[in-house]
Amino acid sequence: MTFMQYGTIPSETRRVVLGAAAAAAFTIPFTASAQECSIDEWPCQTIEVVSHASAGGGTDTTIRMWLDGAAATVDENLRVVYKQGGGSRAAHEYLLSRANDQTDLNHTVMALTQTHLYTIARGNSPLEIDEIQGLVRAMDDPSVIVVNPDSPYDTYEEFMEASTDGTLTWGVAQVGGTEHIGISRWASESGANARVVPFGSGGEMITSLRSGAVDATLANVSEALGQIEDGALKPIAMLYHERVGDLPDVPSTYEFGHEVSVTTTRGYYTHANADPDVVEKMEAMILEGMETDRFRDYLSGSGLNPDTNVAGADVWDPQLKEEYQVSLEALRALDMTDR
Repeated sequence: MTFMQYGTIPSETRRVVLGAAAAAAFTIPFTASAQECSIDEWPCQTIEVVSHASAGGGTDTTIRMWLDGAAATVDENLRVVYKQGGGSRAAHEYLLSRANDQTDLNHTVMALTQTHLYTIARGNSPLEIDEIQGLVRAMDDPSVIVVNPDSPYDTYEEFMEASTDGTLTWGVAQVGGTEHIGISRWASESGANARVVPFGSGGEMITSLRSGAVDATLANVSEALGQIEDGALKPIAMLYHERVGDLPDVPSTYEFGHEVSVTTTRGYYTHANADPDVVEKMEAMILEGMETDRFRDYLSGSGLNPDTNVAGADVWDPQLKEEYQVSLEALRALDMTDR
């Protein structure tokens, strides 16, 4: 089947990401009533994939790279629904509204980044973490400490010496975001001193680093790899449990006893009240979409290994619950939650 969308995507993005399927993307099919829908018939109405982020961004692109493949495995349409606002709160409210009808709930897939976990951990969501059922992980994107290519620090040892003798400034997209929490955890583990400066977005954060406004920042491998290879950024160390294949000469902080892993995860979940049999079918459908060459090439082109990044519910559900606890503890240490 085809997939549809709510919201507007720029024409250039639509041509690149949606391809030929876009021509049929705006036809809303017949929706079965709850009385006509049984688990054996699933899906029996349009499956909604709900995104908290804007069209054309990383979350949206990741969805669309597997959506065609998943749509080919079922007899109903898939559409992306955008519910922005409140750091994923609007998406959570929409999920709970869908949970009022079991059939609607059984046809609702939520896109997740750490933003969802932070919003819950700060008490800004109507959802609790035990109301989430993880389906599939799409990527687990490691973070790398990067500095300006003209920085005096060439090794992790030099960087650590400067971070303990003085205080280095770190650019972050926003206070309480992935970079801020990761830097705080690393500083606590390593004994380093760090001062964060928010810039409002990841792009501004990197631009400020390259201009010399800050000493360092954390960047995802998928986003920084090209700039590292071009010499625009200098990598210092991976905040990850091992070295990464595309950056084999960049050490892991674990090699120095600083065991902090910071990754940007993208994955999918539904409400814990969804029918267990449907949960299995949702998981299988998404995994089928991620087995396509299109999705695997997308991950590979971002410096990520498809075989180790994609994971089913048995791995992903415990991971997101563990990440929630790590995030909660970090936010408590930063005095950013009263939970």
